[in-house]
Amino acid sequence: MTGMNRLITTIRPYAWGSLTAIPDLLGTEPTGEPQAELWMGAHPGAPSRIDRGNGPEPLDVVIAADPAGELGESSVKRFGPTLPFLLKVLAAGAPLSVQVHPDLAQAKAGFADEEARGIPLDAPERNYKDANHKPEMIVALSEFDGLCGFRDPAQAAELIEALGVDTLTPYVDILRAHPEDRALREVLAAVLGAEPHAIAATVHAATEAARRLSADPTTPFASDYAAYAKAAHSFPGDRGIIAAMLLNHVRLQPGEALYLGAGVPHAYLDGLGVEIMANSDNVLRCGLTPKHIDVPELLRIVRFEAGDPGVLRPEAGPDGEELYAAPIDEFRLSRYSLAPGSDPSVLEAGTPQILLCTSGIAHLETIGAGNGTLTLGPGESAYVPATERTSITGNGTVFRATVTA
Repeated sequence: MTGMNRLITTIRPYAWGSLTAIPDLLGTEPTGEPQAELWMGAHPGAPSRIDRGNGPEPLDVVIAADPAGELGESSVKRFGPTLPFLLKVLAAGAPLSVQVHPDLAQAKAGFADEEARGIPLDAPERNYKDANHKPEMIVALSEFDGLCGFRDPAQAAELIEALGVDTLTPYVDILRAHPEDRALREVLAAVLGAEPHAIAATVHAATEAARRLSADPTTPFASDYAAYAKAAHSFPGDRGIIAAMLLNHVRLQPGEALYLGAGVPHAYLDGLGVEIMANSDNVLRCGLTPKHIDVPELLRIVRFEAGDPGVLRPEAGPDGEELYAAPIDEFRLSRYSLAPGSDPSVLEAGTPQILLCTSGIAHLETIGAGNGTLTLGPGESAYVPATERTSITGNGTVFRATVTA
């Protein structure tokens, strides 16, 4: 029997999820509850399941039974006996928290420290759930709003000053008076350390001003102000609104992507996308959330560097593959745009793969032993072990998640 299998997936019902985006993708009726993330992978929090003839089994259990056969010896040697990436369909109907992820050394040290101090893994004040880093990438399937990395301090000062809120003046002065690293650090620290009632009043005034300024599309930063005002609707008075004003607001068009490395503050605000990340759950938050915020640890992890968010577009390669290049080995994400009558695209063996159809129909066929076939529709996915060479044809769009060979 072929090792290629359709994935039986789990939808995570987080409060920020869209009511309709994932049902629309799958062609199902909305449940009336938020549907935030469709997980594809072997993360123990919600592993996908596959059925090879003996009933559905969790993918992490299948991999643990034969890591080298499922993942390939090279992947096991480099990343250990687990699938090193997690693929998701993410549907944001409300903002996710403004957050940052540690690098690998920070994650290992932070996890070891919290383990030594006996902090339970499920404790609300726990920062490090594992010893891995969590670089990630999001590819827009719809128009997609997000925040990514710090603005230039001078631009942030201009945007904040234009709100006309007197209690924001000290932040404007700091942004203009100091070098980039110091200016951004001091303002973020001041926002996160402000007295709760005072910062809530400031956020309310800033939100009202942003809403007013966004009504005129000719106003500088009008679309940015609109995004902040919309976020404030979900988190009224949250100091994360001011923190968000320090970040680049990005509006991705379908097919465009963002790569988010360690230490880069970011948030997803609205839209549907394909997300891939290293297999980790380490998150430090700094706003737009009711969850724990560890300010000292956050300030230690954040990289206070301004810059362009770096919108990515796929690079055309051989055999119809379009690669979203990223400086990471734990995952490799690409896209195939399939057309009727075109030659099959061949996916070579050697690494574990997850194939996700996001539109139309995709036909998968194992080349060689096993001779398995599978047809995927929108929102459906398949797992292909490292031992199998596969071809894809059809009329639609397929994303391929694997590791860097």
